[in-house]
Amino acid sequence: MCADRSRTLVGMEWDRLFEDLEDQIASGWEAERAALDAEAERLRMARLDLRTRLGALSLDRASAGVVLTDGTLLRGRLSAVGADWAALRPENARGLVLLPAHAVEAWQLDHGALLSSGADAPPLSPLRERMTFGFVLRDLARRRTGVAVRTRSGALLIGTVDRAGADHLDLALHDAGAPRRARAVTGFRLVPFAAVLSVTTDGTAVGLSG
Repeated sequence: MCADRSRTLVGMEWDRLFEDLEDQIASGWEAERAALDAEAERLRMARLDLRTRLGALSLDRASAGVVLTDGTLLRGRLSAVGADWAALRPENARGLVLLPAHAVEAWQLDHGALLSSGADAPPLSPLRERMTFGFVLRDLARRRTGVAVRTRSGALLIGTVDRAGADHLDLALHDAGAPRRARAVTGFRLVPFAAVLSVTTDGTAVGLSG
């Protein structure tokens, strides 16, 4: 009887040992999977560029604050993203603010938007990939859309884009809200893209939304 009891105790000890080993192996596998998942996520984020994250936010029309390189803070909803620009629809205002990538110092987002921008998102469409800052300005010129151009020096130039070259725009100056007519023009400016912080349209710029 004692021998049977001893064999039972030994069997129980072996059972506990095997259970402990199984727990250790399971914990090791779980830790290894977690480490692999973390490394895969780090590699994915390392390949993710800012334009892709902004594109994901524009699909959700996310609210954002934008700090420009001169310290100006703009707030609104991210409406569209192109090759080297983003468009913000200001809060309680008509029109859009077109922001060249070089003019943005930082984007202010809530934590949820920040995380969602890093999630898997579809790439920009081939058309948007080709839509440069100059391309959009040429569309505004074709539409004769009134604009307000803010420059790095703090100047605010009101008028209509007559033409847009590879790295600059021609701006006819006139009063805000007035149509671009010869008698209304008070002057002209040749503005390098590098000097532009923002271009605000005076109404809905059809080609930039959606």
